[in-house]
Amino acid sequence: MENNTATISVSSSGVLVFNGKEYRCAIGKGGVSTDKKEGDGATPAGCFPLREVFYRQDRIPDLHAPLPMSPLSPDDGWCDDPRDPSYNRKVKLPYVASAESLWRDDHLYDVIVAVGYNDDPPVPGKGSAIFMHVARENYSPTAGCIALAEQDLREILGFLSPDVRICIAA
Repeated sequence: MENNTATISVSSSGVLVFNGKEYRCAIGKGGVSTDKKEGDGATPAGCFPLREVFYRQDRIPDLHAPLPMSPLSPDDGWCDDPRDPSYNRKVKLPYVASAESLWRDDHLYDVIVAVGYNDDPPVPGKGSAIFMHVARENYSPTAGCIALAEQDLREILGFLSPDVRICIAA
């Protein structure tokens, strides 16, 4: 398959389509928004690149993907404070501003694909930390991310490249 034309499609009804296959997914508790704002719980509408894969090497030592990959450490976080210069960027915890921990006790962030939303450059208040990550067993809504079963996320990872775009329909 030619990845330079590949698209991951996500519907507001919780279906992700990639390589002709449908996957169940969870989206933000605020639905899909064309006017995403920090803290609104919405998944942003639009087409975005995929930046990097972060993963818990202690839990998933054999993860492989054609995207850049970085193992997580217990002090990794993601800044969600619109007033901070590192807004919508990976940071080290403890951090001087508000930041979400990427090292979680549950398994939701065992695998994280950073979605290139509001990051080039970040616009304060337009939303941060939009990821594809592992879903809860009941696929309950996220805070704005796209979440899949771990085995589905790992399957998709094998076909990703920096040319693949994720397109989220409003």
